[in-house]
Amino acid sequence: MRLMINHQTHYQYTDQARNSIQYIKMTPTTNVHQQVHSWNVSVPGEKQVKTDAFHNVWITSSQRQPHSQMTIMAQGMVDMNPNTQFGIDIAVNPKLFLQPTPSTMCNAEMKSFAECYVPRLNRANLMLLSEAILNYIPYVPDRTSVQTSAIDAFQCRQGVCQDHSHVFIAMCKHLGLPARYVSGYLFVPNTSHLASHAWAEVFFENSWYCFDTSNQLFVPNSHIYVAIGRDYWDVAPVRGIRERGGIESMNSIVQVLAC
Repeated sequence: MRLMINHQTHYQYTDQARNSIQYIKMTPTTNVHQQVHSWNVSVPGEKQVKTDAFHNVWITSSQRQPHSQMTIMAQGMVDMNPNTQFGIDIAVNPKLFLQPTPSTMCNAEMKSFAECYVPRLNRANLMLLSEAILNYIPYVPDRTSVQTSAIDAFQCRQGVCQDHSHVFIAMCKHLGLPARYVSGYLFVPNTSHLASHAWAEVFFENSWYCFDTSNQLFVPNSHIYVAIGRDYWDVAPVRGIRERGGIESMNSIVQVLAC
């Protein structure tokens, strides 16, 4: 299945900004699950392309001139394998994804929650845990932010795909299972406007299994992989710093269309 993706992020500043540096992870790579036919990330200023420790494509863009707005546009075409059953393998030891991060810590209540739904380590129980998390934390946009940790989301009892992924990852790590955060895009037929997406994957029985808690999907055959990490901060599509600029506002538009 060939998909066309258009991802635009627009920034506006109330004052002139200068000397801004943006770290961009918006580039999918070809693997057993997907083949990238074309892809381009358009961003102002000087651009350098590298890969990070998780083999994600990492673009650094520097803009020295004063500016009051900035647009980052990523677009291209990707063939997706709809028969995929497992998450992709990367040349990273799965044990790295047992490492705790500030966004994926568990409190005592979360530990008890996980142990209640997973008395034995098997995929069926992990799926029950994923369903229970969605019931406990309904999908409600604009109530959390990128700063919200798994503990915060669990206490708030509202959140989005980022929060569901962080909570699920935190609980799986508590259960002794390597769990990773994946950013990308989700294709839903007959729907053209979708936000960029995130889901969790767990290393179990020598394979990576998909746990898309927000959508209750457990195979990644509707997903396009962009970046993999321990939590949101490892895979954030855009992070940056700047001098001045006043108050920043951001608007993002994503289209995922079948060709």
